[in-house]
Amino acid sequence: MRGVRVPLLCVCVSLLLRCTTSQAPEERDSHMECTDGYQWDLQTEHCKDVNECETIPEACKGEMKCFNHYGGYLCLPRSASIIPDPPGQPGSSFPDDVTEPYPCPLGYESQGGRCVDVDECEHDQHNCQPSQQCFNTQGGFSCQCPEGYRKVGTECIDVDECRYRYCQHRCVNVPGSFSCQCEPGFQLAGNNRSCIDVNECEMGAPCQQRCTNTYGTFLCRCEQGYELGADGFTCKDIDECGFSSFLCQFQCVNKPGKFSCVCPEGYQLQRARLCQDVNECETGTHTCTEGQTCVNTNGGHRCVDNNRCQAPYTQVSNNRCVCSVTKAACRDLPLSIVHRYMSMTSNRTVLSDVFQIQTTSISPGAHNAFRIRSGDDRGAFYIRQINNISAMLVLAQSVTGPKEYILDLEMVSINPILNYQSSSVLRLSIYVGQYTF
Repeated sequence: MRGVRVPLLCVCVSLLLRCTTSQAPEERDSHMECTDGYQWDLQTEHCKDVNECETIPEACKGEMKCFNHYGGYLCLPRSASIIPDPPGQPGSSFPDDVTEPYPCPLGYESQGGRCVDVDECEHDQHNCQPSQQCFNTQGGFSCQCPEGYRKVGTECIDVDECRYRYCQHRCVNVPGSFSCQCEPGFQLAGNNRSCIDVNECEMGAPCQQRCTNTYGTFLCRCEQGYELGADGFTCKDIDECGFSSFLCQFQCVNKPGKFSCVCPEGYQLQRARLCQDVNECETGTHTCTEGQTCVNTNGGHRCVDNNRCQAPYTQVSNNRCVCSVTKAACRDLPLSIVHRYMSMTSNRTVLSDVFQIQTTSISPGAHNAFRIRSGDDRGAFYIRQINNISAMLVLAQSVTGPKEYILDLEMVSINPILNYQSSSVLRLSIYVGQYTF
């Protein structure tokens, strides 16, 4: 506790009140009087202050302490101390009638008849510990601990501010102070204690494609068609074609961030993944001449001659050849040959109906039978007769293209009433494509 400042009153006034002479001049009898609180000192022949704290029994009562003062005394708390007025203020100089230097209080020194404060800190006249700081006061000094320290006994001990949870995240205690630190993904706020989120996406986060800021961190994301790499930053292309063979009907082509389907020559892409045959005969992209007929096939086309009749047959209409019974060469041959064309995909389901045959003329009492006359050496097809006038060509084995079958489908007509037998042939050209579509 700093001392209570009490003005130092200079109340000592040397008074030579009376000087009476009752005898001859050489026999003087002088009488001296001083003001209250002072008494005459015969040796110094000056008024001397009376120490009431020593002469008056129990001058101060209770917990009060007695402090002697010029011309009187003071009762102050025991923790108080008296600091004299600084030099130059009223009452700080000696009485005018004091001819000899009056001793200065502790903490002051006499200079030119005045009491001047002694700076104990500057002259190293203090007893502060090395861990303390010395502060000069009027008539004395005080030892204080630096900021961030507290006094324990006579030493200054560092205050661990981190014990008081000053920081939001981490606190680092240092001698006389502390500092706050934030977890990764945060930065120190303006108050140097709170932590605020850092938007890494705006500060150059190492995401290759997309960055999403989250509280205290960030996430890297990839565009559609890419997946995040093991490092969490880079994006690598997804090979969609490697996941499934059903993405495209024909072929899948992987591209950065996506994929596309392609079709073989003679086909066009439909609905992004299917392949549809291009009908060159309808689009006019075929190479057939005027004397030929364009026949569309799966993935291409064929050009066939308009007249495919061979001797002894003669052409009677489009695709129809007849062998007259009047010709000897026609005796064991079918009466007529009709040319037909069809296209079929590879690996078509087995035992599926392929082509229907039906007679165009019916004789009363005639019995008709259907068979494959030629062209099916390996037994890939067979005839299933539906009734007396029609039959169905059935696929018996799986066939793979590109391949061409020319089948002579014969209908034999027997009329027992008229004792008549004849036959006719439907020459079917089957073009098996290379693909299953």
